[in-house]
Formats: sequence, C-alpha cells, structure tokens
Amino acid sequence: MRSKTILDSILLSGVAALALGLGATAFAQGTTAPATATDEDAAEAAAKAAAAEGDEEIVVVGSRVRRTTYNSASPVQVITREESTLAGYSTTTEALQGTAVTGGSAQINNAFGGFVTNGGPGANTVGLRGLGAGRTLVLINGRRVAPAGTRGAVGSADLNVLPGAIIDRIEVLRDGASSIYGSDAIAGVINVITKKNIEGLTIEGQYNKTHEGHGDESRVAVVGGMTGDDWTLSGSAEYYEREGLTLADRDWAKCNIDNRINRTTGALTDTIDPITGKPKCYPITTTGSNGVTINTIGTSNTIGVAAPGATGTTFNRWRPNSAVTTGLIGFEGVGGGTTTNTNIRDTFDPKTLNRSLISGARVMTAFLQGSYELHSMGNAEIYAEVLLNRRESEQTGFRQLSLDYNKGSPLIPAGLQASTFSGPSLTSGPRNVGVRAFIGFGNDQSSQEVDYYKATAGIRGELGFSDWRYDVNVSYSKSDATYTFQSWLTSRLAATLNAVAAPVGFTGPVRNGLTCAINLIDPTANCIVAPALNNQTIGGILPEDWKNYTFVPVTGRTKYDELVFSAQADGTLFEIWGGNKVSAVFGIEYRTAEIDDTPSIYSQNGDLYNFTSSAITRGDDSVLEVYGEVEVPLLKDQDFAKELTLNVSGRYTDYDSYGSDWTYKVTGIYSPVDWLSFRSTYGTSYRAPALFEQFQGATSGFLSNTIDPCNGYGGDPGTFRFANCASEGLPGNFTNTQSVAVISAGGAAQGLKAETSDNLTAGVVFNFDLGDEFGKLNVAVDYYDIQIDNGVQRAGAANILQLCYDDPQFRAGGGYCRYVAPRNPVNGALTVQDSYTNVATVIVRGMDYNVRWEAEVGPGTLLLNASLTQYFEQSSKLASDDEFDDANGSLNNPEFTGTFDATYTYDSWKFRYGLEWIEGMDSFEYLGVDEATTGFQFRVPNYYLHHISVQYMDEEAQWGATVGVRNLFDEIPPQTVSSGFYNLVGNAPLYSGYDYAGREFFVNITKGF
Repeated sequence: MRSKTILDSILLSGVAALALGLGATAFAQGTTAPATATDEDAAEAAAKAAAAEGDEEIVVVGSRVRRTTYNSASPVQVITREESTLAGYSTTTEALQGTAVTGGSAQINNAFGGFVTNGGPGANTVGLRGLGAGRTLVLINGRRVAPAGTRGAVGSADLNVLPGAIIDRIEVLRDGASSIYGSDAIAGVINVITKKNIEGLTIEGQYNKTHEGHGDESRVAVVGGMTGDDWTLSGSAEYYEREGLTLADRDWAKCNIDNRINRTTGALTDTIDPITGKPKCYPITTTGSNGVTINTIGTSNTIGVAAPGATGTTFNRWRPNSAVTTGLIGFEGVGGGTTTNTNIRDTFDPKTLNRSLISGARVMTAFLQGSYELHSMGNAEIYAEVLLNRRESEQTGFRQLSLDYNKGSPLIPAGLQASTFSGPSLTSGPRNVGVRAFIGFGNDQSSQEVDYYKATAGIRGELGFSDWRYDVNVSYSKSDATYTFQSWLTSRLAATLNAVAAPVGFTGPVRNGLTCAINLIDPTANCIVAPALNNQTIGGILPEDWKNYTFVPVTGRTKYDELVFSAQADGTLFEIWGGNKVSAVFGIEYRTAEIDDTPSIYSQNGDLYNFTSSAITRGDDSVLEVYGEVEVPLLKDQDFAKELTLNVSGRYTDYDSYGSDWTYKVTGIYSPVDWLSFRSTYGTSYRAPALFEQFQGATSGFLSNTIDPCNGYGGDPGTFRFANCASEGLPGNFTNTQSVAVISAGGAAQGLKAETSDNLTAGVVFNFDLGDEFGKLNVAVDYYDIQIDNGVQRAGAANILQLCYDDPQFRAGGGYCRYVAPRNPVNGALTVQDSYTNVATVIVRGMDYNVRWEAEVGPGTLLLNASLTQYFEQSSKLASDDEFDDANGSLNNPEFTGTFDATYTYDSWKFRYGLEWIEGMDSFEYLGVDEATTGFQFRVPNYYLHHISVQYMDEEAQWGATVGVRNLFDEIPPQTVSSGFYNLVGNAPLYSGYDYAGREFFVNITKGF
C-alpha cells in the first residue's frame, strides 16, 4: 500500500523532484465563500498589516522566518474579513467550517448537539484534510488557542471563542508543521490575525433571516482603538445569538423512513402504517421506522385481541384500547407472542419533533490588545492581549421512559397481577418485574455555559547585533464550564416503585392510599410514590410532583487550563554568494496543561437511569521543546533561477507523559522564470495524546451479547477461537445471554504515546500577466500525502474480543486479551476494558486545484476564483495486520468538492456570486453491499449551494452595507439514504456539508467614527 503511495508521489511531483525541495510563492487558493486570495492578494493583505505595524517584514503561517515577500513553500489560503462579510457569514466559526476551508471534510457543528462529541454539545471545531479537529492547530496572532468545552473529552479549540469583528485575515496552512509549532499540526494550521493600530470607532450589525423561519442569527459588534507616539490600544466587543432550530421547523427533517426499494420495480418496500396507509417514519434515528416504543406495556405471554395490522392470539406487547372486552381487557396486542408483525407499535409522539436540529446559542466575546515602546532593552516593546468569551448553548431532546412495576405491586391493576415480564431489573431490586410500561415521557433539556479567557504578555526588541531580534511571551488560558442535563435517578425510581399501603395516621407523602416503603423507615425521605399503571400513565400523563422528584437536573463542571512560555530569537546567520542572507530562528517553549472534569455525583455513582456512569477525568501534562529553522536563498535573480530557496526546521520535544521525540521538515521553492514556480515540502509531525485520551475517567456501559465471539463457536472446529472458547469450559452451543460490560477510560496507564505522521506536498504555480486587455491568470496545482501511524484511538470492544479469542496464545500471550477480564463463572458474562491506545493508521492523499483570473471589464474589475479538492485516498485501519478500509467517495467523505465565485467591483460597489459543490457520494462498496441486489440505498446526488450579495462602501463617510442571499435556491439535504447504517436527519446523512437552515437573507451594516 505504502509503496504505491510513494510511486504516486514521484509521478505527481514530476519536474518538482529535480529541484531538491521545490516550491513557489504562496498561491493562496481560490475559494467561494469567502474568496481565497492568490499570492498577490495575500501579499497585499500582509503588506498592509505590516505597514500598519510599522514593520517592513512579515511572517507567513508555516514559518517563523521574517521575510520581505509573501512567499511560502506550502499552500497557504488567506481569508480576509471583507470577503467573509461579502459571503454572508455571521461568525468566524461559519467561515472556517465552510467548504472552501474544509474541502468538504465533515466537521462538528451546531447540528451535533444531540450526539456525543468531543468538546460536548454546542462546541464547534475544525479539522483539515478530514483528519479531525485534534490534528489541526488553531492560533490567534501566532499563539495557541487552548481547548474549551464541556464533559471529559475536551481536547480541541472551540471556534466559538474566536473574535470576529476585529479580525484582519485568517491564514490557513494545509500542511504538517509540528517542527514549527509543536503538537497537533498534522493536517495543518489556522492562524487568526487581528487588526492592529486601529484609530477611531466602528459599529457593526448583522442579521441573517431564514426564509422558512427559526434558526435566525444576529450579531452586533464594536471595534475601536487609539494610538500615541509610543503606544497602541485597541479592542472589540461583540454579541452573537443564534435561534435554535427544531425538527418541526423543517418539513424534510420530520420523517425518517426505512427507504428500502425493489431493485426490479424501483418501488418502495417499506412497511406501511395500517392507520395512515403511508410508510412508517420516525425522525432522527439509525433504525428508520422502528423508532422507540411508547404508549405500550410489556407483560408475559398472554392471550388477547390483535391490534389492526397484527396477527395471532398471544402477545407480550400491548397498547390501551378501551373497546377490547375479551382476553386482556382494555388492551390490544401489538407484538411478541405469536404475532407476525411487530412494526405496528406506537413510536411517534408529536413532542419528538421539538428536538433540536441546530442548537440555540448566545456568545459574548471581548478582545483587547495593546503595546508600549520602552526605548530601552534594544528598542523593546511590551505587548499584551486579553480574550474573554462566554458561550451559553442549549438543546432539546425527547425521552422514552421504561417504568418497571414490581411483581405483586399494588400499583399494577388486578387484570395484570399475574404477569411476570422479566427477572429483576435496575429498579426492582431482588423482585421480578411484573409489567413494564413504555412511556413517551416528553422533552428534556440540556444546557452549557462555557467561560473562556486567554491572557498574553510579552516583550520583543533588538538583540543589539546585526538584525537579530528577540520575542519572549507567556500566555495563560482557562476554560471553566458547567453542563446540565435532565435524568431520572435510579435510586429514586426504585424507591417510588416500591409502594406499600400507608398506615393509618401516616403524615408523609401519600397517593391513593399508597406511599413509598422507604418513607416508613426514614420519615425524612419524602419519597413520592410512582403513579399507578393506567392509561394516563402509559400515555405519558404523569404527576408533576413525581416527575420533579425522580427527573432532576444533573450538573457537571469541566475546567481546562494551559500555560505557555515561549522565547525565540531570529535574524541573519551570515551572507552567501550574491549577497543573499541566510536567516534563522531559534527558540524554546514550555507548555503545561491540566484538565478536571467532575461529573455530577449521581453520574459518578452510576445513579443515572439508563445512562452510562462517568468518573472524574483529571490529569496534567507538560512539555519542554527546543526548535530551530534555517532558510537558505541558494539562488536569486539568475538565469533559469529567479528563486531557489531551501528551508529546514526541526524540533526536539520532551513530554512528561511519554518521553521525547524529534520532528523535522524540509521545504523548497524553485522559480526558473517569473511565471513558473515549483514547490515541495516533506516532514514529520506529531500529535501528543490529548489530556482526556490519557486521563478520561472510567465510563461504564453495555453492548449487545451478540458480540461474544464464543456464541455458537462449536461450528468452527480446528480454529484458535474454538480452542480458546473450549478452554474456558463453554459448551459448543454456548449462547451468551448477558450484555457485555464495557469500561472506557484514558490510556495513560497503558503507556499511551504520541501519534506520528509523514507529510509530503508537491506543487506547481503559474502566474501569467496577460496585459491590460486580458488581465492576470494564476493557476496552482498541489499534491498532498499524509500518513499517520500509532493513531490514538479506542480499539472497540467487539474488535478487542475478536482479536483476543482468535489469538493462538490467548490469555497467556497478553495482547488484546489483556483488556478482557476473566468470564463470570456463574453466567459467562464478559467485561472489556476499551481504553485509548496507539493502534490506528490513517492515509490521506489528493490534489488541490486553484485558478484565479482578474481583469478590467467595462468600467470595473472582474475577479473569478475557482477551487477544487480531490481525494485519491481516505483510508484507515485499526491493527497492523488489518486491511485498509478506503472511505473515499463514501457518504460524508466526498472524493471531489469545489467552490467558485465571481466578484465585480465598480467604484464603491461589489457584486458577488458564489457556488459550493459537493460531489455525489455512495457507500455500497465501502459497506460491502451489492447495489444491484440490495434493497438499501446508500447514494446521494451532487449537492449545490448558490449565494449572491451586493456591497456598498463609502470610505469618506465611513459606512457600508452588504445584503445578500445564502442558499439562493433553498437546497435541502438529499433525502435518499436508507436507515440502519448512518446517523440521519430525515433521510439525509448527518453531515456538516449540508445546509439545514435553508435559504437565508442577510444584511450587514457598518459605521465608523
């Protein structure tokens, strides 16, 4: 596999391989929204910023060397604040998660509030090259943005903390850069650069209004600053609010059908609801129309009357029907027993449509920066930055309640007293369960409050010899968050269901003559007895006092602290032929970080009903690094060598947690003539294990008994699995009837180490000046190849069990069997320890194509930008002897994505059209499914988004307005995927590349003073 990769790299590098490490002036890629600059635009933006700071030299992301031209051997994309406004983005988050930056790779955004994600609900992250947020480093003014979020898995920067209005530009490096910046810079680096030397005050407001209503966004901001002879002070304050969007707010999100078809006729084969006559559906699920049973009870097998659509005479699932007067009086059978149709149970409650499609949020951000010249210590300047941010976000869910009534309980009506639904459960104690009620409880609420601040102070100046300068700074960041959700407490449910007759004269809580048994033992318990089993209870109409007692807010707190000390010196080492200067940077950096996630005591004690338990996540790590970078201009302004520059960088890293390592990078630029350049980079990068991956507290859960490798193992004689299962004394026809317990935790105890990667890029850039009549044409083509080894990942309980029981040495050989506890000698149950470990290998290869043309057309200027990202491979494997699984082109992993925009500038006016394209995807090959014979559908068509806008800026009066429409044709996510394999919204994949809000109109107004 890897030899083929290397061969492809050589072929695609072509002529580039002739010039050591080849490169070109940074051609920042053309995008749609916002448009991406080319090398000229980038140079102009950077030059303006440098001039504003009184500096004739600049530093480009991906290097620490100061230079007088905006050049880089790596592909660098530049997004300006003006372009982001013209595109209609209301936040920095939206700009960074757009197709133009991500290349179509899936991101964690506000549509993931109901799912378990790193950073917790409401967090927004960005990951380049489809490699995840943990492998992309985010900076602000060249310094790290520390992680923020809730729950134990906080390990990436939350884009919500970034300021917006004061941003000058964003530089995006799509190349590994750990030798320059340290950990996490495997897929690339995003550097947010703020405006400097601001004079005056600017007020800005923006409103994004959705066409269908709900999900609106609003933002107000103030940016101001002042300067003196020796000092500068500037800052911004902004408030952003996003209205939540629910499933009920969009017709396409209300229903998820099975979506199976007959390949011969093309007709749907979905189950038809006997009442509506339409295919059954259930919103947001992996199980399609099955949904979650509600308005139903479970009993032992009992003779009764079949509900419409069911057949048979014996059932163990029932729903109320007062018209039934035979069998189980007052109920009709809907499943179990002898019925042949179990898809007629009630699953749909209108309140399920109140679930969040997009989280609501309010974000408040303040940023302050300043500097003061000392006129001493080498013309030193002291500088400081402070970033303050608060995010308040919330989500609405829907909960089903399985309420177990104890066998013989006075809460069970007489007609059901003979039933025994199951053995003891979590809430029944030692007693059997007589009847289980499946209740549509209703909506539950989750919320998060995240306070984040980052303070930086430093001093920079001249060292007093040659042109050498120094820069010493320290930064401290803190995220302090609380998260609250609602849950039933197992202990309280158990107490309320243990009902007894209240004695005469009892003064504690009583309902219908019954009270909780614990009230007779402990008068201070104030236990509220559970409601009797009747039609109201089954239908979800429950007493408020009982709900308040059993269903409570559960709050945890997550803190993350990071301290960074950095010192570096840079300047000219010496001159070589032609007067060319060899530049260098040498530095040292110390970082220490600490995480402390303390879940609610109820969660720590495993008292959350039908929820996994969570222990405290607490730990710290520190690192000391020494780095250097040298840039050698070998040739300049020579025949057939307008530029030949070599850059070499290296970094030594020493972590407390796992030890030391080296990373390096070699880059090169070769321009034989003015209009042609080659560029290439090769290096190594790394990602230190996130603190939560090392120290996450043990979380217990359960998986299906069907993953036990010894189920029916007798049919495989002669295999290692047969011998290993037999060695445990299991019969050949063994079937595990117990759920598999899974304990997940951090991997520090297993000696977790850093991921490592090899990164290669090679490209060619053409810069044609076609004269005044035809303008300027720029073309860039770049190849990229990234391989990650020792990837930090959980192996997965099912994989661990298979690898253990197929191991010829079994438990004596260690291996994966180290993570499998000895079987329970009574019932054969299994317990698996699934911690983070170094196992995964990931390969990503592809091409970036960018074209930019600018010319005078009529009375104005026309600028066209086009960008195309192509993946050749997006493959991964878990263990070293596994085959690679290539997800390229499968759902949520497009092979091609593209953006285009056209901007026409006339006087004070700009007119823009933008297009985003995601190629159609299908997962038949990836899932090993034959499309010609299966009834499943795993294909989505091409997806297009069109945007238009108009901007007017009056520089003299210092005001401007931008109006436009995003998603002009109201394109909805494709409703073509079958249930059962992917997380879906409606029948569309849960994927950040799709627009859930729909068409929206936006207006942005600025006024300066």
